[in-house]
Amino acid sequence: MGATGPCGPCTEIFYDHGPEIPGGPPGSPDEDGDRYIEVWNLVFMQYNRAADGSMTPLPKPSVDTGMGLERLAAILQGVHSNYDIDLFRRLVDSAADVLNWQDREDKSLRVLSDHIRSTAFLITDGVTPSNEGRGYVLRRIIRRAIRHGYQLGARQPFFHRLVKPLVGEMGEAYPELSQASATVEKVLHVEEERFFETLDQGIRILDEEIGRISGDTIPGKVVFKLYDTFGFPADLTNDVAREHGLAIDEAGFDAAMAEQRERARSASRFVMGETVVVDGVERTPFSGYADTESQAGVVALFKDGVRVERLAAGETGIVVLDRTPFYAESGGQVGDRGRMTGGVAIFEVDDTRFLANKVVGHYGNVRIGELAVGDSLSLAVDRETRADTANNHSATHLLHAALKKVLGEHVQQKGSLVEAERLRFDFSHFEPVGADILAEIEGIVNREIRANHEVATRLMALDDARAAGAAALFGEKYESEVRVVSMGEFSMELCGGTHVARTGDIGLFKIMAESGVAAGVRRIEAVTGAGAMRYVKHNFDLLAQMAARFKSSPDELPQRIGQLMRRNKELEQKVRDLQARLATSGGGADPAASAKEINGTKLLVSRHDGIDAKAMRNLLDQFKSRFKRAAILLGGVCGDKVLLIAGTVGEPDGIHAGDVIRESSKIVDGKGGGRPDMAQGGGSNVDKIDEALVRGQDLLSERLGAD
Repeated sequence: MGATGPCGPCTEIFYDHGPEIPGGPPGSPDEDGDRYIEVWNLVFMQYNRAADGSMTPLPKPSVDTGMGLERLAAILQGVHSNYDIDLFRRLVDSAADVLNWQDREDKSLRVLSDHIRSTAFLITDGVTPSNEGRGYVLRRIIRRAIRHGYQLGARQPFFHRLVKPLVGEMGEAYPELSQASATVEKVLHVEEERFFETLDQGIRILDEEIGRISGDTIPGKVVFKLYDTFGFPADLTNDVAREHGLAIDEAGFDAAMAEQRERARSASRFVMGETVVVDGVERTPFSGYADTESQAGVVALFKDGVRVERLAAGETGIVVLDRTPFYAESGGQVGDRGRMTGGVAIFEVDDTRFLANKVVGHYGNVRIGELAVGDSLSLAVDRETRADTANNHSATHLLHAALKKVLGEHVQQKGSLVEAERLRFDFSHFEPVGADILAEIEGIVNREIRANHEVATRLMALDDARAAGAAALFGEKYESEVRVVSMGEFSMELCGGTHVARTGDIGLFKIMAESGVAAGVRRIEAVTGAGAMRYVKHNFDLLAQMAARFKSSPDELPQRIGQLMRRNKELEQKVRDLQARLATSGGGADPAASAKEINGTKLLVSRHDGIDAKAMRNLLDQFKSRFKRAAILLGGVCGDKVLLIAGTVGEPDGIHAGDVIRESSKIVDGKGGGRPDMAQGGGSNVDKIDEALVRGQDLLSERLGAD
């Protein structure tokens, strides 16, 4: 067992495959053979080992038993490896078929058959690839599998195609795997596409580094570059290193990671405010679920972080009360605003936040009079702001449930912002949510609003709440007793925030935007109630203005805009054709006539100002059509930019258009490149356009073998 903790003597049970199988019993020189296979391990727990090595008897001895199910299957099926049992054999064969790989004993196929099981079940359990926690474990397993597929020739996503064979093997025993199979395939496919974009280049850099090093260790900076730039987890690089008999510099990698974190911290503008500690004050009782107005006494005052006895008119500070109806910012919901009055004194509450030890601080300023410790005050939360905030908070619960219903059970809340004006909800998902799906989600939320469910709250033991199916934030710390908020049969979550009485109070829910905020995390921004009505009215007003401007009805507007766009495209093409005609012959001498011939290849370098990139490409095509074998370089100034384009006809020897453009673009403080037969670039230094064309002409002449 471990170095410390429960322990005791153990026994290991081995199965003897028989004398015809090579290998000796455990402890013998031939123990690495396959004759004796361990199938069971029993630890008789009877002591607790301390750090100093001393052992004391356990109050309740027990037996810790571990049995290898797949090893037992191997024995029953008469094979000597877990990978030869029927379940794994079919997965190995499926992997070989997907990759068109003939050697069914290749160890990479075994890795794929193992990794498709682990990744599929992780995703089925709601884990999605990310750069932290269990999501990063999943990402590492997926990328390790992709790398093994790459070794077997895969250059396109393939791993997701193993989900169907896996469901065929294990779907009956694990119906949740069958139900989530489409989601599992999508998650794997998206992750594969993302990694394949950089895998080839990363493998090439790693191979080059392995070829260069003289020792037996890959430097930590190289390992970090592969991680930071190409998404290679360090353990994947370590796998490749081991295959070449090398190690990685883990200390150097850790140091590079630490430097990056320090740079990120230094670049951050966020500054954590100093925690205000209120000695002698326990947590503030909250009465705001039932009331927005009440009486309370002042127990502490703070000005500029220092505890004081009084706050005078015009001063800003923090008021601590013996009870409060003001909700303190937490769980994504912003703090309440409102007013406190006592005698002639008025204190405007701008924000409410927790101080140390769940003591509530009311931040604001004294408008009139003076506040002192011991004063009795009348408290009034801003009801309109509270109601709008409650609308948005209840809507996030409906949105969360709708996302799970439409996208899948893998959806988990990753963060939220609930304020009076709008709501923002971050959730785990592996790809952008399309407009049609967003419309479906929005429709479901509004359906539940119209159903006017009662919003019920109750206090429950944490384990009971989870057993009842209440949604909880992964990684969040909850107390033993929790508040459960239910909205009909549609939504049930652990939540300490303020909510509407019935879902119908929300009125209307409208999604404004969907975007990505991190790998595997999406964000929806929405409005409700009066805010949603304002948003809808604003959009209708814009639609009416556009319809009037285009002299069309709103229903006919898409068709009208389409007609104008097509007409505009036709006119743009006519302009480009005229520009090209003028450039080739309409303005005087024909530039093509001035082309020089060098060793059987025509060389044309010409300047044409005032035409855009598309017209310049059309012009290049026109010039190319007039030669059988040529190298052409065109350039010009369009607005405040230099455009350069090069092309070839007839594959002249030694000419690479991309190289010519790359060098010419440097002259005008820009960059460019492309294929051997066509490339384009440019820059911002319009004064050096002629110098750039001369540089390009010199390069072309030199490579064509001019004297």
